[in-house]
Amino acid sequence: MTTSALPARDTALALMHEYTASDSLRKHMYAVEAAMRAYAGHFGEDTERWGLTGLMHDFDYERWPNAAHSPTDEHPAAGVRVLRERGYPEDVLEAILGHASYSGVARVSRMAKTLFAVDELTGLITATALVRPSKSVHEVDARSVRKKMKDKAFARGVNRDDVVNGAADLGVDLDWHIQFVTDAMKAHAESLGLAGT
Repeated sequence: MTTSALPARDTALALMHEYTASDSLRKHMYAVEAAMRAYAGHFGEDTERWGLTGLMHDFDYERWPNAAHSPTDEHPAAGVRVLRERGYPEDVLEAILGHASYSGVARVSRMAKTLFAVDELTGLITATALVRPSKSVHEVDARSVRKKMKDKAFARGVNRDDVVNGAADLGVDLDWHIQFVTDAMKAHAESLGLAGT
């Protein structure tokens, strides 16, 4: 594993903001960062490294969405090139590439598997919170998320198979995983815009 120095979070955040205007996409990256930091703590891993991976995983999505002419010209490969030029560690870049199944990059490290496992799930949890009258993540639990997962019309953009397979690849129980990520998001509800009305 490479041990390149990590950029400071403020530096990474400035780059993410430069590339991402969408408030909802920024909040998605904050949610994934929160989940990655929580899992890093759970696994006894480097919370800064894991958090940065979550924060930056979709920073290039607005500029290079998944519809370009070739996989090297689209998200996340295009963004990884930018991050590599700025000296981001290879294990971080590998995890970011691996979160997109079509990239062809295998998820080998625990960090890469975790990023994949939390990415779609944070979107599902956010959507579940936003349909509550209070719009608060504090009213969301694993049971309510599982119920919404069964409704194919709800949060159509969320790939349910990725949620299920992500937990399985990580070796954690699905309900436990959903609750763990929900709790991580509750701890950051204010910055995620999910503290409620």
